[in-house]
Amino acid sequence: MSAVADDALVFRAATEADIPALVPLVTSAYRGESSRQGWTTEADILDGNRIVPEVLETDIRRPRSRILIAERDGEMLACAHVCDEGGIGYFGMFAVRPDLQNAGLGRRVLAEAERVAREDWQLPLMRMTVIDLREELIAWYERRGYRRTGIKKPFPATDPRFGLPRRDDLRFEVLEKAL
Repeated sequence: MSAVADDALVFRAATEADIPALVPLVTSAYRGESSRQGWTTEADILDGNRIVPEVLETDIRRPRSRILIAERDGEMLACAHVCDEGGIGYFGMFAVRPDLQNAGLGRRVLAEAERVAREDWQLPLMRMTVIDLREELIAWYERRGYRRTGIKKPFPATDPRFGLPRRDDLRFEVLEKAL
């Protein structure tokens, strides 16, 4: 994928060389005190990892899978994972630097991920999973055309690669949008 510029914001596909910068970016948006600067924090419900290098490496290497990076002047500001899961787009690992959240950057990253799924891979639908307690985040996606499917999935509570729950009622809800 070639880089695409938009108001000095550049989207590109991550490489394995980006992994050392991606892990702290994603972690900063969801875990620990730094995440509290933004509105996407999960610090009250999860501890530990949000992503580990091995998962990123697998996602970067697999076919029809792209870790999108949004950068300005060479500085990594946001990222997301988009991939083809059985003919349906899947969107995840969405992170915007906490000090830049709520400024429209996330909308642009989501739009680029949808463009990749729709135009590059000709996929008809995008799906994602969101912790169902995250009502404000789900509402944000609904304003962008996603709908709640009513499908719930268990949270991988015993897999420390994705976090350590601080409560025992975490579940994912599946959201989707026609592309």
